[in-house]
Amino acid sequence: QWQLVESGGGLVHPGGSLRLSCAASGGALDFRTVGWFRQAPGKEREGVVCYSGTDSSTYYAEDVEGRFAISKDNAEKMVWLQMDNLKTEDTAVYYCAVGPTGRSSWSLCHSYQVDYWGQGIQVTVSS
Repeated sequence: QWQLVESGGGLVHPGGSLRLSCAASGGALDFRTVGWFRQAPGKEREGVVCYSGTDSSTYYAEDVEGRFAISKDNAEKMVWLQMDNLKTEDTAVYYCAVGPTGRSSWSLCHSYQVDYWGQGIQVTVSS
């Protein structure tokens, strides 16, 4: 029984920063893919940043590399998304996701090979 619980969302001004946290329970994170997706109204859900514990690859969506960074702690079973220099276009519901072992970050963020989803948390960037 896996569960992913996001926290840390909210309202920020353009140019501000926010850190999202994802607390995972139910199994080991070590060799799984982990990542963050987002969905804005009227748009499809997209992979934002994903990481593979198998090959150490990181996948970035367009326009987030250099602004967003993913990190994790396998022992604590935590995943974070650090978001800097936020833009209004970043406004969306953000979802934590965990995928299978033995896969690349591309398989999670691009191919949506997701095993478990968080419930989502709102991030609003507005002046």
